[in-house]
Amino acid sequence: MDKITNYRQIVQELLIEHSKIIPAYGEINMELLFDHERDRYQVLRVGWLQGRRVYGVLIHVDFIDDKIWIQYDGTEVALANQLVEKGVPKNDIVLGYQTPFFRQFSGFSKVEN
Repeated sequence: MDKITNYRQIVQELLIEHSKIIPAYGEINMELLFDHERDRYQVLRVGWLQGRRVYGVLIHVDFIDDKIWIQYDGTEVALANQLVEKGVPKNDIVLGYQTPFFRQFSGFSKVEN
């Protein structure tokens, strides 16, 4: 199995795990969006809390130039650290939600947009 295929599998497994965590409050469902053609993967929160609509991304990951780009991470456990625990080298993970300037201090890939 090549590197990117392995990374896709790891990302999908982690997102599936996160989608199984149901929020303690409200009537909120977790939904998975896997776009294999464009290499985009998301976990969404959809539902209702205290009479208000809840809809938003919990996790958004893209594959760009053979790197895992974490575009958004609304988890408490840090998806990047989970990827490292699964064997993904830090230099293959880009914290897309950080400015290019701050990426140099993150310990992860320093790729600029």
